[in-house]
Amino acid sequence: MKPISKDWKEDISPDEEIRFAEYVKAFQKIQKVNSSKFGKGRTLHRKQILGLQAKFEVLSNIPDYTKQGLFSTSGTKDVWIRLSSGSMKLQPDTTGDIRGFALKILGVNGPSALQNGNTSAQDFLLINLEAFSSPKSEEFVGVVTAAAKGGGPLLKYLFATYGFFGAFARIKKVSKSFNKPFSGFATEPFYSAAPIAFGPYAARIRLLPPSGITPNKDASKDWANDIKSKLSKGPLVYTFQAQFFTDEKTTPIEDASVDWPESEAPYVTLATLTIPTQDFGSEPGLSLQKKIEDTIFDPWEALLEHRPLGDVMRARKHVYLASQKGRGAV
Repeated sequence: MKPISKDWKEDISPDEEIRFAEYVKAFQKIQKVNSSKFGKGRTLHRKQILGLQAKFEVLSNIPDYTKQGLFSTSGTKDVWIRLSSGSMKLQPDTTGDIRGFALKILGVNGPSALQNGNTSAQDFLLINLEAFSSPKSEEFVGVVTAAAKGGGPLLKYLFATYGFFGAFARIKKVSKSFNKPFSGFATEPFYSAAPIAFGPYAARIRLLPPSGITPNKDASKDWANDIKSKLSKGPLVYTFQAQFFTDEKTTPIEDASVDWPESEAPYVTLATLTIPTQDFGSEPGLSLQKKIEDTIFDPWEALLEHRPLGDVMRARKHVYLASQKGRGAV
């Protein structure tokens, strides 16, 4: 195990803003096409599986160095949760996909990561992958925009970009991400995959599922019903953890494809997330589903102490805002 360090830094290239502007144009085209087919919606993570309300409790006995931003004082806050599938399209739950577990912690008040005043919420956007399939945003955007045109254009792009052997390696890696076995939102861990600031430190986030929950072999037929079924038996209590930067080689800030080794940078438990039983069929329950679908979940909807870090996160600031505008959320 290595000691945590404040010596992290971001490496921002001179052409970054120009590149990100091009990404925005590419994603706007994708969103426009898919919205014409499926109705207005997000560019990625278009399908909402389920909206939930919950409680987020910051624990009192956490290490002093972790007491930053949201975690500076113990206590409980209300949370909205959006469970989603990562695809640009609406597709059956049984189709292999990346799954999202987004948290909006309410009742926050402090300088915003966007430096546009104060924020009233802290968002954490988590996926069921420990790291991204691409080290930088350029590679990710290239794959996504090619895939949006179909299997043929995607293969052409991969072979042209990475060569014969490189293309097969990329296909294998991307396929592994989208087809990773997934047992359900109550039985799998979720990760930020990329780092955020933690005051003077940097960290990645992990959400561990409740203990003692048995996966349902038919869960993939209806992920929402799987969660509802488990909640009918009682509250679900998740464990919220952070993994801190130690050094650039072991825990890089700019390479989002590296899974920080837990043996060198162990996770620290900071909070619990409790999803209580709730009435999904009632008028308030149905209203909550729409409110959560309509609201913004964005890693940059955050306290300045928890601003997103690295190339992938900086690119997300631009494409998420464009997506929000594209569906009329801002």
